[in-house]
Amino acid sequence: MHFSKTFAQLLQGLPPELSENAVEYRQLKKLINHVATELASLGLGPTVLHDLLQSGLEPTGNANNAAPRVVYEFNADSGHIEPRLRLWVQPPELPSPPTTRSGVEEVAGDATDAEDTETEDGTEDGADDKQVALLWALQRHAAPPDSYADVDTTNKVELVIPLASDSAFFRLLATTLQALSAHLLTIHAQFEATLAELTKAVSDSARPVSSTSAGFKVHSPLNASAGGVRSDLYSWREIFQLYVEAEVFESVSERTRGARSIEESETRLKQFAERVTTRGLGDGRKLKLPQSRKALESFLELNLFILNVKKFELANAEATRKILKKHSKRTALPATDANNTAPLALLPTSNTSLPRILVQELGTTLLPVIPSLDDYACLICTSIAFKPIRLACGHLFCVRCLVKMQKRGSADCPMCRSPCVLLADRSNVDWAMLNFMRDWFPEEASVKLRQNEREAAREQMEELGLDPNARCIVM
Repeated sequence: MHFSKTFAQLLQGLPPELSENAVEYRQLKKLINHVATELASLGLGPTVLHDLLQSGLEPTGNANNAAPRVVYEFNADSGHIEPRLRLWVQPPELPSPPTTRSGVEEVAGDATDAEDTETEDGTEDGADDKQVALLWALQRHAAPPDSYADVDTTNKVELVIPLASDSAFFRLLATTLQALSAHLLTIHAQFEATLAELTKAVSDSARPVSSTSAGFKVHSPLNASAGGVRSDLYSWREIFQLYVEAEVFESVSERTRGARSIEESETRLKQFAERVTTRGLGDGRKLKLPQSRKALESFLELNLFILNVKKFELANAEATRKILKKHSKRTALPATDANNTAPLALLPTSNTSLPRILVQELGTTLLPVIPSLDDYACLICTSIAFKPIRLACGHLFCVRCLVKMQKRGSADCPMCRSPCVLLADRSNVDWAMLNFMRDWFPEEASVKLRQNEREAAREQMEELGLDPNARCIVM
């Protein structure tokens, strides 16, 4: 299947706000045909032009060599890409045509008048017949028109041929890419607005204990009851944990680090949605609040939108690459000009990938709304570091792990080897962190508190010489 049909089918599967701003691939193909027709009308078919361009690249060692030399260049002085051919010719026994502007003859008219002379098929009616005949004569080393018979043959002839159809091709391509770049900026702004609304919705539906229980305050005493959580905090934490594990758009593993392909991202997004549904997180079984279910739908739509933007960006990049390749193949004009400047270097391009930016914003704006347990785990027991002890070096451990280190006489911090473990006491309790954990992780905090109390009681019995596993029998 031709790429133009594949490109059209891909755009049909994208939202209108994306597909309507794609690269105009079919129109650019038509302009390539106009360029080929224009060159053919000048006697510069693909084979002839290729040979002339190749001969211009080969040094002859003779400044007076009669072989034509041709270069393809982009005249960007005006701020636009204006392709043209520059020829230096000194055919033997051929008089040179009368020159203008220090020996430079504009063969096909000035580039600024290109639009006025261009016909429907891309050729130029205003090109001087004698100049075209001269070009044909130079290619064939034949006698020039009679009107040039009295011209001195000792000077080289420099011919500049503005390519009007080629200019129209690059003008349309540049305009399309500029509009595409502007549209992507608009998409980015709309995404940010939608993401801000979703972040607020998730924040409202996943509130901590301090905002859902009248009996709990952030700075309440340690033995206060945490109370029930009347929000979807734990459901959203589970959803976000599944999403992070899915690695939909990017891999963080060492072997496959980097952006994923469209096919793989699509598969992983589908798998994530299936896991959410399987665990009962997509309906009222776990998401109790209606706004949570609506926010989950919006979250999935944002991910689908990122996937569509990824498809759109890659499709347009491929369309641009293929149309420039087709331009070189159909016209024999090289992919770079005489200064080794590629057309893409002169066209508006973006150095960043919009899908990557959107994924990063999703990870830095929305996901941190729900604190993750992994960020508040003890580095020794790997469970929540409830009643955390912050050592002088800054590292955080749960109180039971620190007590065990002190009883073993371990003076160095397990992370940085700073000799501050034996110096820690009650003043090292991070009360602000303790209350934060009780606020956002009430269930884990309660479980860890009970475990600490049982373990402390067991150690006290062992110190008294009692067997903690023995049954107490009352006679």
